Amino acid sequence: MARITASRDTLKPDPRYGSLLVSKFINCLMYDGKKTVAQNVFYDALDELKKKLPEVEPLDAFTQAIENVKPHIEVRSKRVGGAAYQVPMQVNRTRQQSLAIRWLLFAVRDKKGRPTHLKLADELYAAYNREGAAVTRRENVHRMADANKAFAHFAW
Repeated sequence: MARITASRDTLKPDPRYGSLLVSKFINCLMYDGKKTVAQNVFYDALDELKKKLPEVEPLDAFTQAIENVKPHIEVRSKRVGGAAYQVPMQVNRTRQQSLAIRWLLFAVRDKKGRPTHLKLADELYAAYNREGAAVTRRENVHRMADANKAFAHFAW
């Protein structure tokens, strides 16, 4: 496995908001077991988000950003008779969440030259407004699934 994060049953809510989603996000953001650093980065990013969106609660903006990045359908490779087809399939809820978190963090880590909490705040703001690198990635996945819907009958 590439990265091990806390499983659903051992996950504890985060200290500030009491949210399991925030706790999961912080665990995925964390490097080298430095959880307090990851928490500070995340909470600073939400404070920056509060400055950009004063009328919206930062936790609500964060959850909406995650919702806007979640993919509903993706393509999976399926071998049939010696040929590999890209078959569009529904994405289950836990995979939707983990893909959304992963794509947001990839988008943040691709940007260089600024503190992480500012990059994270920008990406969350962009995802809240249905734009940015993570939403573009989601749109590409949906476009790929739409282009391969002729092979949907292989989804069994």
